[in-house]
Amino acid sequence: MTGHRFTFSGAQLFACPSGALWWPDQQLLCVSDLHFGKADRYARKSRGLLPPYEVRETLTRLEEDIQTMNARQVICLGDSWDDLEAAERLPDDEKLWLTRLMAGRNWIWIEGNHDPGPIELAGTHRSELQVGPLTFRHIAEDAAVGEVSGHYHPKARLANRSQPVFLVDDTRLILPAYGTYTGGLRSTHPALSSLMGPEALAFVTGKTVHPIPMPR
Repeated sequence: MTGHRFTFSGAQLFACPSGALWWPDQQLLCVSDLHFGKADRYARKSRGLLPPYEVRETLTRLEEDIQTMNARQVICLGDSWDDLEAAERLPDDEKLWLTRLMAGRNWIWIEGNHDPGPIELAGTHRSELQVGPLTFRHIAEDAAVGEVSGHYHPKARLANRSQPVFLVDDTRLILPAYGTYTGGLRSTHPALSSLMGPEALAFVTGKTVHPIPMPR
C-alpha cells in the first residue's frame, strides 16, 4: 500500500495519502472531520453557494480506502456532520451509500464539536474510545499519551501550496481533515505549536506521504 509507515505508542500505523490513518494489526481505518453537508449548511446560512457534490466525493474516497485496506473497523473521529440539519437532510441515496459502507463493519462515530450527537444511523456512538495503547477522541487534551485526535484540520505551506498534514510527537497524533470542503489551521499557529512537542513531525499528504519537521 502507499503511505508512510510509523510507530506511535507501540502501534504500527500508516499515514495514508488521503488523510486516513490505517492500523493493520486491528484492521482499523480512522478518518477525521468528514463535515458531511457543508455545502448544504452554507446555502442555508446564506454564506455562498458551493458545488453540492462534496458528500459524494468524500464517500468515494472513503469507499476506496475501506476496500483497499479491507478495513473491518472504521472510526470517524468527530465532526462527521457539519451541523444537525445537515445530518437530517442527507439525501437518501447518500444515506444508502453510507449504510452500505457500514454493513458488516465495526463502525464507531466519535462525537465532535459540530456533531449533533447520536443520529439515526447504525454504528456505535462514543465520546472517545480506547483501543489497545491508543485513545481516539475528537479534540486533543493536555497530558495525553497515545492520543489520536482531529479537530484542527492541520496544514502546512510548502512551495507556496498548503497541504493537509498529520502531526505526530511522542504522545499525540493529530489527523488532517478528510472531508472535501474543509479548511485548515497552519501548523505554525500557536494552538498547534503549543500542543506538539519540540521534535514533532508533519506527514505531508498528496500523491505520496513524506515526513518533515513540523513547521513552526
